[in-house]
Amino acid sequence: RAGVAAGPPRPGGSGGALEESEMKNEIQRYNANERSNHWAVAILFFMAGLSGLALFHPALFWLTNLFGGGPWTRILHPFLGLAMFVFFLGLVVRFAHHNRVQKSDIQWLKQWRDVVSNREENLPEVGRYNAGQKLLFWVLLLSMLTLLVTGIVIWRQYFSAWFGIEAIRLSALLHAFAAFVLIASIIVHIYAGIWVKGSMGAMLYGKVSRAWARKHHNGWLKEVGKGEEH
Repeated sequence: RAGVAAGPPRPGGSGGALEESEMKNEIQRYNANERSNHWAVAILFFMAGLSGLALFHPALFWLTNLFGGGPWTRILHPFLGLAMFVFFLGLVVRFAHHNRVQKSDIQWLKQWRDVVSNREENLPEVGRYNAGQKLLFWVLLLSMLTLLVTGIVIWRQYFSAWFGIEAIRLSALLHAFAAFVLIASIIVHIYAGIWVKGSMGAMLYGKVSRAWARKHHNGWLKEVGKGEEH
């Protein structure tokens, strides 16, 4: 969601002066803790996803080789999922208040044709996150909550004895459905990060250019300028 940060200015020459100027025009979007939290969730998502797919269908059982075989995959998968949820809660605590849906977000969604056509000048002013990003945030949270609850029900080693067979069967079905929604949502998230030029840089380097912020999140840029962003 951000432009790539410029490298350190080179001593002497106009090139160094230009890079120094670009550095001064950058603003912080994510700090080191937030970026580390994000990438921890990302890594755990892929590990939990691959191990879950390995257990989902015999055609994908070969993926268990990535985790030391079938037994180890079965042991590790729920712990990976639990760790992913815990780390994701860190992002929820930090960013939930930025993802509250407002009236302007409804209008943003209604103008989806302008969104996909990159006619951002026609859209309502966007704060730290646009309506699409907010919708994704809540879908991810709902999916992970569903995975957590259903995962506990079907976790045979510790909890499944507490539940009846009907509850276990229903939970297994809901678990698979929530996993599908989560995987599809992450694919959309990755695609959007690539589609909007410069968006990957924020989570890699933490900073964005003021030009990028003005184009995509002008409301947030104004908050930063007033010292109101938190």
